[in-house]
Amino acid sequence: MGGLTGGCQCGAVRFSLAEIPNGASICHCRMCQKATGSPYGAYAPISRDALTFTRGAPKLFRSSEIAERGFCADCGTPLTYRNISSARVSVTICSLDDPDALAPESQLDADNAVSWVRDCLTKPNTQIDDWLKSKSVADVGSHQQPDHD
Repeated sequence: MGGLTGGCQCGAVRFSLAEIPNGASICHCRMCQKATGSPYGAYAPISRDALTFTRGAPKLFRSSEIAERGFCADCGTPLTYRNISSARVSVTICSLDDPDALAPESQLDADNAVSWVRDCLTKPNTQIDDWLKSKSVADVGSHQQPDHD
């Protein structure tokens, strides 16, 4: 058993992986940007039968003639990407309970990365606790599923 688990933000969909993915990557294509609402999608591929949904199931959207994407119908969290003709499926790395467990090994379509993505991590940083204090927020009151069942 791979031991990796994950799920969506609200907890309606949870999954486990029976193998450790290899070949994780990020993709800068416009379709992945729109699907994730981020500068790139981060994905970890595994065989389809190694992915088990332990609670709920993702809603599927066929984003192109070759691909479908799975997401939580309740909170919208992107969870999977699958080439229709493939026996493999990719889970979104940051939907894992431990997103540090897998690091991307490659990237796709880097020539089309949004212009600011290369510099963004060099910008000034504010710790989240300091930012919350500056907004006079004492408690966020998160409704997010914890990173475990």
